Amino acid sequence: MYKRAMRLFDILSILVTTSAIFSYVNYRFLKLPTTIGLMLIALMMSLGLIVLSNLGMGFEQSVAGILEHIDFNETLLHGMLSFLLFAGAIHVNLEDLAKRKYIIGILATVGVVASTLMIGAISWVVLGLIGLPLPLIHCLLFGALISPTDPIAVLSILKHAGVPKSLETIITGESLFNDGVAVVVFLVLLEIALGGPGLTGGDTALLFAKEVLGGVVFGTLIGIIAYWMLKSIDNYQVELFITLAVVTGGFALADALHLSGPIAVVVAGLLVGNHGRFLAMSDTTREHIDDFWELVDEILNAILFVLIGMEVLVLTFSGRFLLAGIIMIPIALVVRFLSVGLPVLLLRRFRDFAPNIIKILTWGGLRGGISVAMALSLPDGPSRDVLIAVTYSVVVFSILVQGMTVERLVRGKKR
Repeated sequence: MYKRAMRLFDILSILVTTSAIFSYVNYRFLKLPTTIGLMLIALMMSLGLIVLSNLGMGFEQSVAGILEHIDFNETLLHGMLSFLLFAGAIHVNLEDLAKRKYIIGILATVGVVASTLMIGAISWVVLGLIGLPLPLIHCLLFGALISPTDPIAVLSILKHAGVPKSLETIITGESLFNDGVAVVVFLVLLEIALGGPGLTGGDTALLFAKEVLGGVVFGTLIGIIAYWMLKSIDNYQVELFITLAVVTGGFALADALHLSGPIAVVVAGLLVGNHGRFLAMSDTTREHIDDFWELVDEILNAILFVLIGMEVLVLTFSGRFLLAGIIMIPIALVVRFLSVGLPVLLLRRFRDFAPNIIKILTWGGLRGGISVAMALSLPDGPSRDVLIAVTYSVVVFSILVQGMTVERLVRGKKR
């Protein structure tokens, strides 16, 4: 037990120290948005280690050995994700979110499902044409894991660029909810792929509704309980512990009840961040909780994007895998354009949207760590290496290229 704890501490210390050094280098020299800069530095370091390894130096194996002790899927989906979603949700204005509930709801549900089906069908054809034939169900799994957006890396850029508040709310709201929906879709498809008990269309719809709607109801319940507890006391240390309990205990209990933990945490975070913030917290408590969760968000994002950059050391790449990834990048963008464009065009006759919303939602809808984590959770088999390599290619392009150019797009459209 002692040795195991030491090993966990050693891994954590390496990740934190590496993230701190990379953060310093980025802030001092590169001056890129933090998450993008960290991932770029980690990726360059990883590629450098691969080159050195080919020259006879064993640095790559040492770092890869450390990464193999980290279950990326478990670390993110059942660890970091609840903290990151709660930290994002408590700063979202519920009134602004309610005004745009229809477009956010459609993008986070219908948009994710439509994107899953389109990417799954297209990738099934494309991969077959380039000599990497995969079963359709595995291609649909790829569609589910690559469909959720992860705009954490770009939100600060959009704010700095002066993106309209309405558009910022849509991007934030969509990202908070479509993560949970995509995870549910992915798990349903994974159960089918693994040959679980035969699921009819009705069973699938019922399971989806239970996970998503159950997550909303459960999140509302724990949010109300947290609000009542926060309102009954005035001690920021205890109130901070209550928010931590919502994140950790709420996510774990939702998972145990087979409800969507991500959606539950988001809903609870919205309630705590709005009703709790203004009706149950003193100014001192509000300041401490805001500072704490902002710091948690920054630290976890730094570690997450360093991990994404270093994951290339433990992935299997070949010429055809790389070709598949390059082909799927524009396909993922076109599908994103369609899945956000059609709902916006349909709703435009009933309400106004910011100019160029479709282009900004398309280019600013980054893929990130959640996609990588779901890909790494796939069971061993001939499809796994292909899907991981293609997913990683799309994510790297999304964060580095889209993330570093979306501000230019926003500013250009404002002229």
